[in-house]
Amino acid sequence: MGNEKIFDLAIIGTGPAGYAAAIYATRYKMSNIIFGLMPGGLITEAHKVCNYPGFADITGIELGQKFQQHAQSLGVQEQFKLVDKIKKIDQYKFEITTNDGQIYFSKTVILATGTKRRKLGLENEQQFIGHGVSYCATCDANFYQEKIIGVVGGGDAANTASLLLAKHASKVYQIYRQNKLRGQVAWADLVIKKANIEVIFSTNIIKLIGDKCLQAVVLDKPYHNSDTLKLDGLFVEIGSDPDNILDKELGVTLNEKGYIIVDSAQLTNVIGVWAAGDITTASNEFRQVVTACSEGSIAADSIYSYLKLNGQL
Repeated sequence: MGNEKIFDLAIIGTGPAGYAAAIYATRYKMSNIIFGLMPGGLITEAHKVCNYPGFADITGIELGQKFQQHAQSLGVQEQFKLVDKIKKIDQYKFEITTNDGQIYFSKTVILATGTKRRKLGLENEQQFIGHGVSYCATCDANFYQEKIIGVVGGGDAANTASLLLAKHASKVYQIYRQNKLRGQVAWADLVIKKANIEVIFSTNIIKLIGDKCLQAVVLDKPYHNSDTLKLDGLFVEIGSDPDNILDKELGVTLNEKGYIIVDSAQLTNVIGVWAAGDITTASNEFRQVVTACSEGSIAADSIYSYLKLNGQL
């Protein structure tokens, strides 16, 4: 049996865009429901957020919790489960099926599914997840006290992960395929100056070695006369890809990289479907917490106008 109530708005994603949309929708007196697994979404993996107005220095988990607490104070209805399918029944009715088989209905939808972590694509990568391979330094740093760790990547995510891990590990090797770190100069400079971080440039990992747990990696060129680097853990920080499976099912138009194309009101090409946050082409593709919140707010405001003008509120 499903939930026969028809919400004014269903929000798919519990990141900054999703919660901002829920907060604005609730203040507009629109009934809404938000779906996702983790309050705050991918931002919860950020070891520090230093550029969100009002918080000079806050962890991603704390910021995500504050978004959730704000929404809960207004009575936003949350469902911590994945959405498996969205089907458009008519102009003002969407059928949403979650991974536990429950069905929900809404007049409009905001897609705020964000991005998912990019993997190395190595043969045995999956078997080492949770056994030496991680995609979240914030989550797993404490497990590597005085250990030797590798970090893959050279952008802000990799640089901040290395700095966090250096507080716990005895040694951090940051392995990057290019010859210079990118991202914010401040983070890159801190990495280069940190005594227990060593950056291995112009190098890729081509194999993971270990029995039950990761023990070493094989490099595509020798480092200190060996192509094998012993590690107790490896953190993969090589970016992310749009989580767009639901978008494709709905027939939403994507760009060549798989991000949802939206207009200035965050509206997609499908009537009744808006999108916000890192999944979209909006905000000059800046993809920051502050722009995600902005997009979620704009989408909610646009939906309010849409439903009001069409006699649905």
